[in-house]
Amino acid sequence: MTLAWRHLPRTLRLETSFLRIRKKCPSLSAGAFCTSVTKLGLHTKPRMPPCDFTPERYQSLAYDRVLEIHKQHLSPMLTSYFSEPLLLHQGHLEWLFDYEGNRYLDFFSGIVTVGVGHCHPKVNAVAQKQLGRLWHTSGFFFHPLIHEYTEKLSALLPEPLKVIFFVNSGSEANDLAMLMARAHSNNTDIISFRGAYHGCSPYTLGLSNIVFFKTKLPSGIGCQSTMCPDVFRGPWGGSHCRDSPVQTIRKCSCAPDCCQAKDQYIEQFKDTLNTSVAKSIAGFFAEPIQGVNGFVQYPKGFLKEAFELVRERGGVCIADEVQTGFGRLGSHFWGFQTHGVLPDIVTMAKGIANGFPMAAVVTTPDVAKSLAKCMLHFSTFGGNPVACAIGSAVLEVIKEENLQENSQEVGTYMLLKFAKLRDEFEIVGDVRGKGLMIGIEMVKDKMSRQPLPREEVNQIHQDCKHMGLIIGRGGIFSQTFRIAPPMCITKPEVDFATEVLRSALIQHMERRAK
Repeated sequence: MTLAWRHLPRTLRLETSFLRIRKKCPSLSAGAFCTSVTKLGLHTKPRMPPCDFTPERYQSLAYDRVLEIHKQHLSPMLTSYFSEPLLLHQGHLEWLFDYEGNRYLDFFSGIVTVGVGHCHPKVNAVAQKQLGRLWHTSGFFFHPLIHEYTEKLSALLPEPLKVIFFVNSGSEANDLAMLMARAHSNNTDIISFRGAYHGCSPYTLGLSNIVFFKTKLPSGIGCQSTMCPDVFRGPWGGSHCRDSPVQTIRKCSCAPDCCQAKDQYIEQFKDTLNTSVAKSIAGFFAEPIQGVNGFVQYPKGFLKEAFELVRERGGVCIADEVQTGFGRLGSHFWGFQTHGVLPDIVTMAKGIANGFPMAAVVTTPDVAKSLAKCMLHFSTFGGNPVACAIGSAVLEVIKEENLQENSQEVGTYMLLKFAKLRDEFEIVGDVRGKGLMIGIEMVKDKMSRQPLPREEVNQIHQDCKHMGLIIGRGGIFSQTFRIAPPMCITKPEVDFATEVLRSALIQHMERRAK
């Protein structure tokens, strides 16, 4: 049952005393919505849904000092989305507030991580209680929370996926899964899709097949990429391929239950097996929906056939659920279930603890025993009391507030709304996804399907931010908007996001016309 506080009247109560007037746009105040006369042109901002939460006053470092410290002491890698980086101060469910008190609707969830909402009251209370009781023990000493959580998590996975290893991040989980696959199979070669992202550790870099994560330095020995079965951008695709309410604009002669594109991509997978790896392999990694590559979906039935081919070669099949797990896809709790497959290993992170550092690898007793024969695996912080308390609370909130069902209902609603934008604008090439994991791929035109230049996508992205909407980016050319809000999102908030995107696209077309 949805908790009562989710239905409280939402009236904006932002304190105007600490909302500085920005040069680009006046801040929201007491429910008044601004008409912006800015460099974006003369447009009325879409009306933001109300929010009943008042953020605390920001009293930390000045914005310029933050930029200075970042430049001097933090990673020199360019990671900020915007030319003026967003300095966030506080979060509440689907809302974020910056240092000036400006409010944003979060449609990216900290890279598909905040599943039940920022600072969820129940998760907060559980975390605070555990912080006052016991923070850390290490694996040498037992504490009941790891056993309680293990029982809850294993109940959500099918037999024989019942042995759980706790770690701290998605990269670490996939790193361990690679080791498991090799220990169990006594083979080395592991296959992953082009466009895949499975982590940024020296080991998992071999699995991550996006140019930004490739390096001249030796890493990821024994990893081989194969063609991603992308039915929009790839060589084959049609109008019945995807497990989604929205299909590609490409036409085909396939019957609804028969996909020629799938068969063609399977032939490519066979070609990889026959030419690029040893006769016996260690395994195959697949995200049920590709994350960093722009929420790419495969043809229905592809993973099922690919898993069979891998097992014929002695390999194990690994489902990377770091972004797709915990009900986000709506119809099922786990992404692999949407493909009708049963992996040998499942990795998970991000939504597992709503942003608290936690991850897990779940496997079969046989695979676990193979690893135990090979080495002693140990993680100092994996499964610590605070993480397990938070993980348990997240599972309870997902169930109590029907968030998986909400992902299905609101996600389908959003997909259909975004599909209308695709029909309306020539530069919106594809809308795809399932539940609350949706990609909007930007193109020069629908005929060529060539990616819209990065600088143009950047402008649209920036315009969305100015109107109060935070969305993500993905794709090999950073041409796809990634939409993955917290699972507590509502239809009125989807309506607002749709209007923001429409307004940003109109503004972009006006710039083009000039």
